[in-house]
Amino acid sequence: MKGIQILGIAMILSVLGFEAHADGRTYGEVQDHYVNKVVDEPHVTTVCSDRVIGGDKTGDTLMGAIIGGIIGNQIGDSKNNGAAGAVIGGMIGHSNSDAEGKVVQECRKVTTYNRVYREAYSHSTVTFVHNGREYRLRFQR
Repeated sequence: MKGIQILGIAMILSVLGFEAHADGRTYGEVQDHYVNKVVDEPHVTTVCSDRVIGGDKTGDTLMGAIIGGIIGNQIGDSKNNGAAGAVIGGMIGHSNSDAEGKVVQECRKVTTYNRVYREAYSHSTVTFVHNGREYRLRFQR
């Protein structure tokens, strides 16, 4: 029965959260306790960069070499006319190519974490005196 009385007094003091004084002596006190916690908060940032795409003249050079080789084989009786035509055709195909590179902006989302220190509620204690004896109880609000 005595334990139930003490628990009841503690609950009343914790709900009301006050100090009771009689003859200058503290009979009940509720105190909240806090701890420091480290929290990593996510922060999403958009990062953009430029990238060059296209502009490859290889296809035009190859096409010029093939056409030049065919034409070179049709001209004259020499053995290396086809090779010379391929080289000349490749150079002409490369120089006349209209392939241009484009700069494209690519963006992506990057998550970084900001470390934040926060004070957080840990627990409460109630200290009170009953029949001349001091009691201290720990509890969660």
